Parts: sequence; structure tokens; C-alpha cells
Amino acid sequence: MPAKLPVYAGRCALSYRIFYLLLWAVIVYPLNVTAVHAADSTLTLSDAMSRTMAQNPRLQVFDLRLDGLQGRRITANLNPALEVGAEVENFLGTADARGLVGAELTLTLSSTLELGGQRQARVSAVDSRRELVEAERRAETLDLLGQVTQRFVATLALQEKLQLAADAISLAQSTLDIVTRRANQGATSQAEVLRARAALTQRQIEQSRLQSELVSRKMALALLWGDTSVEFGQLQGDLFQFGSSDSFESLFQRVSDSPAIQVYASEQRVREAEIQLARSQSESDIGWQVGVRRREDTDDFAFTAGFSVPLFPVQRNRGEVRAARAARDEVRYRRETTLLNLHSYLFDAYQQRQQSIAAVERIRNEMLPDLSEALTQTREAYESGRYSYVEWMAAQRELLAAQRALVDTAATALLNQALIEQLTAQPLADR
Repeated sequence: MPAKLPVYAGRCALSYRIFYLLLWAVIVYPLNVTAVHAADSTLTLSDAMSRTMAQNPRLQVFDLRLDGLQGRRITANLNPALEVGAEVENFLGTADARGLVGAELTLTLSSTLELGGQRQARVSAVDSRRELVEAERRAETLDLLGQVTQRFVATLALQEKLQLAADAISLAQSTLDIVTRRANQGATSQAEVLRARAALTQRQIEQSRLQSELVSRKMALALLWGDTSVEFGQLQGDLFQFGSSDSFESLFQRVSDSPAIQVYASEQRVREAEIQLARSQSESDIGWQVGVRRREDTDDFAFTAGFSVPLFPVQRNRGEVRAARAARDEVRYRRETTLLNLHSYLFDAYQQRQQSIAAVERIRNEMLPDLSEALTQTREAYESGRYSYVEWMAAQRELLAAQRALVDTAATALLNQALIEQLTAQPLADR
């Protein structure tokens, strides 16, 4: 029987709209996602992302961080506290100061007048940290969606290999039937029957191994949304939907606007706010105090007032300003380092994707048709006695290896495509 090529029709396109989903997820956050019913037998990439976005604890912590910053903002926006004090003088002494005869009791109310816009600087520092947390959430979301995509593609590729394993078993069973028939006719030895039977057993063992690995891959995927059991049967997707892309230069241009780099822009604003806060603290705060004093011996009352101003606050706070500036300048260099690293990652992913897509086309259009025809001719030659069993098995192995290589190469292309989309924060959509 002629060898069959793997069939991939009937599956929805795995077209990587993950960044449209990302945009929806991080702007309209938190998500109000309708849960996918456990009874569904198939899982799409969109389903996996929706579940992960709704249930992964890595994203839930950001709401708590923002809530904590809101509390800090309330504190930062408070005026300096009022303090009530009491002071007793000239008591428990001797002569006229014995007991409480000459005591003086003073009750005071004191606080501080903040100068230099310190309260606004504190609030601005907290607000800038809130923006940083939002940027970190977008970056974390992007990273998590990348993990979902990678595990989905790897699992989908294994699912395709399992289908190939079933086709290989069918081919091995057909081979055993042909060899057995020829042996019964006396056209070949019984040893070839034993070898064909062993080949069938080997492929059944390989199918069992792939089934076990597929269960593990499904579990790894389900863990991303917190499930400890797999509630879906099959993945629905197309390993051969690649879309198109711009030039490498255009893709790298987008990297500077990606969440990974926007984190540094938000951190830069945090450091600027810290510099402003440090500068505001260089202003002299005026401490004030008012009160009332009572003399026990004369039963008289009098008001008191006072103020205090620290000396040389600018000099004492100069170190804090310098440290804040250094922290701000450090952000710029870390951003430049990250851009260089992203350039390297993007270039490698771009090259591997381009090469893998080209290889997929050649395997599908050239290698598989040639090997399928070669297998058909080799089988016919074997049945007519012109080719040996060894030559027939070699033709089968070459075709099966090419089919597996097609799946691996397509998966490599999609994994690198997912990485490109993660780095640029934009989908490689069809044009």
C-alpha cells in the first residue's frame, strides 16, 4: 500500500494572536473570563491563554502590590502628625520647691511645617512606583503568555508525532502481512517474518512512549492555569500556519516599545521621583510648638510658643540626592544592556524561523513526495523479488524520519515565531 503523508486538515489555524489577547488582558484588567467548560474535548491556544490569565497566581500578586501602594499613597499624602506633650518643672525639691508647691505644668501641641513640596514629592514617588508595577505586570503577562505558547506548540507537535506513530504501526502491520504471505509462498525466509514482527513491536513501544510523554506535556500545560488534572482531550491547532514577518530591522525597532523595555522607562520615572523627593527633603522643616503653662504656687496661667529649624539641611541631604541620581543613571545602562541582549535573542529567533519555514516547504514539497514514491516502488520491487527486505525497511525508515523531521521543523519555526512576538509585543499576522 502506498505510504500516506500526515494529514493536518480540519484544524483551526494556530495564528498566534497572543498579543491581541495581551492587549485585551493588560488594559482591561483584571479579566472577566468565562471559564471553558471541563467537558470540552479540545483545547485551543486561546482557551489555554484565557485560563492562564484568569487563574495563574503569578499575575494575581500584582493586584496585591497595587493595593499596597494605594495604602502607601494614603500615608504619603498625610500632613505631619500633631503631638501633644506635658512637662512638669520645679517639683519634689526642697524648701519652696518641696512637693508640688512650686511646680510648673506645661501642656503643649507641636508639629512640623513641611517646606519644599515634600508631601507632593512623596505622593509622586508612590505614583511612579504604581506605574512601574503596571509595567512589570505587562512584562510578566507577556512572559507567561510566551510560556503558554511554547508548551502548547510542544504538546501539539507531540500530538502530531503520536498520529505519525499510529501511521507507522499501520505500515509495520501491512509489512508483516506482506512478508508473512511471501514466506507462506516460499518466496522469502521465516527470518524476515520475525524481523517484521519485531519491527511492529518496536513501533508499538514507541507509540506507548509518546502517549506517556503526551500525558506529561498536557499536565505541564494545565499547571499554568493551576489545574492538577487534565480536563481536555486534544489540542486544536495547525503547526503549519506561520504567517509572515517584516525585516529584522523593522522587528528590532518594535523592541524598544515592548513591555520588557517599558519597565525601564517606568523605573526611570521612579528614580526621577526619588531625586525630587530627596531634593525636597533638603528644605528646612520648621518645627512649631504652642502650649499653656500653670504655676502651682501662684495659680497663674501663661501661653508658650516656640519653633525650631535644623541647620545646614542641604549639606546633610547631599548624599541622598547623589545616591538617587546614581540609581537613575544606572537604569539607563541596564536598559542598554537589555536592548543588546534582546537584539541577540531576536536575531537568533529570526534566523531560525526563516530557515525552519524554508525547510518545512522543501520537506513537504520535495522530500516527502520523493520518499513516498520511493517507498511505493521499493515495496513493489520487494513483492516481485527484485529488492531485499533490508532495502524495503530502509525506505520505510527514511520516510518516517522525514515525516518526524517535518513536525520538528514546523514546531521550531513556531517556537521561534512565539519568541519574536514576545520580544516585539506584536503578532506576526498574515498580510
